[in-house]
Parts: sequence; C-alpha cells; structure tokens
Amino acid sequence: MADLLAGAYLVSGTIGNVGTPGAPIVSFSLVVVPSQNSVSGTAVIKQAVNGPDSHIVVPVTGKIYAAGLGQYTQLVSFKGQYVQTFPAPAIGAFLADFDAHLSVDAEWNGVGGFSYYQHHIENVPVKAVKNLQPELA
Repeated sequence: MADLLAGAYLVSGTIGNVGTPGAPIVSFSLVVVPSQNSVSGTAVIKQAVNGPDSHIVVPVTGKIYAAGLGQYTQLVSFKGQYVQTFPAPAIGAFLADFDAHLSVDAEWNGVGGFSYYQHHIENVPVKAVKNLQPELA
C-alpha cells in the first residue's frame, strides 16, 4: 500500500495561446502519480468573453504514459464534467464534457488541445507554471 503514491508530484500549467485576445485558456493543476499512470486535479477554462464561458472550473481525472523517444516524452489526457448554463434568454443548465490531451517533455512544456461545449482547440502550446506559492513548494 505504501507504493500506491510512489513518485507522486504536483504540476501546474496552461494550455492555449496565452496573450491572444479572446482565446480560451486552460489552467491546470494536477497531482501526477506515475506508478499508477494517473493524474487528477482541477482545470479552469478562462476566456475574455461575457457569459457562462468566461470562467469554468472542472474537476478532472486522467492518464499519463511514457511516449518513448523524441522531443515529447509524456502523453497526458484528462477529462471531467461541469455545469453549462444556457445563454439568455434560455433558462436551464446541463452537464457538459471537457477533455484535454497533451504531448509534453519532462518539464511539462509541449503541445496539446482541449474541447468543451461548442469549442474544440487543437495544436496549441502547453507551458508549465514554475512559481508555486511558497506554502505549496
């Protein structure tokens, strides 16, 4: 049982064209457990638009695998569901799917994509966030 979390670590980063006006950006914070090939955590989708798509928080789970040789050494996928509200004047909400896929190096920099309600983004940069808050480091 002690080996269940062997090698676990925290990683945070972004997926998307950061700095491009109106582009959706995913910020993620994941606990990676290589011994179990698993990731879990939170993804936050932000977009500089009015309405329900401007800030979405998604609890996620997924998988991580070694990619072998080459520039990108890890393949990562994670998914989750969130409550999507209908734009006005409609009333109501439903569970919408979110998923992301990444090809990253050992430093968690690479390329990837993600999809969520009526959005599908491919071939965008993945960048690790290095500056964890001191109390988390």
